[in-house]
Amino acid sequence: MTTIGIIGAGEVGSQIARAALASGYQVVIANSRGPETLERLVAELGPSARAAYAADAAAAGDFAVVAVPLKLVNDMPVDELAGKIVLDTNNYMPWRDGNFPVIDSGEKTVHELRQEQLPTSKVAKAFTHIQAHRLLTSARPAGAPDRLALSVSSNHPDAVELVTRLYDQFGFDTVDNSPLSESWRTGPGQPAWLRHAYQNRQELALNLTRARRAVRA
Repeated sequence: MTTIGIIGAGEVGSQIARAALASGYQVVIANSRGPETLERLVAELGPSARAAYAADAAAAGDFAVVAVPLKLVNDMPVDELAGKIVLDTNNYMPWRDGNFPVIDSGEKTVHELRQEQLPTSKVAKAFTHIQAHRLLTSARPAGAPDRLALSVSSNHPDAVELVTRLYDQFGFDTVDNSPLSESWRTGPGQPAWLRHAYQNRQELALNLTRARRAVRA
């Protein structure tokens, strides 16, 4: 059985855990405080989930989900994530994290920075333009007329394939918005972000073309 290591146990990480467990995965989840603080969440998630420290969750996962904001000084377990596909759910939110000049200038995206910080991993931007609770409430079977679509961006085709498969298992279609340098197109305020609750595959693809990058000197 495939195990997903999830670093971040807030709303996004815990909802991805619930969706993963419903799809037959095992989950090892971590936060910044220690596994003993996740007893209530793990009890709710059930026997296929356990809590661990971040490095242990990364090591246990066949692939990993990072559901915490990026910091300019890396705080992710590089060695334990080496060789693995890492799904990065972060969005660049200056009002939350402060300004990163390299992103403001358009030189890099937040997900390119994550890839630089995890050079031996295969980073994919995933789950960034859907409200966390909708991972369960908006899921639909393949072919349903009201099935929503989510984007994925990566520099690695096998990471795109994994995310596409995971989205389908969770009940969503996929639009490939690779490489990571294009991942800004689904960032906060962009059309794909604003229409997250309504867009199918065709509408999401169109909204990606409507994105406009705001660059600050």
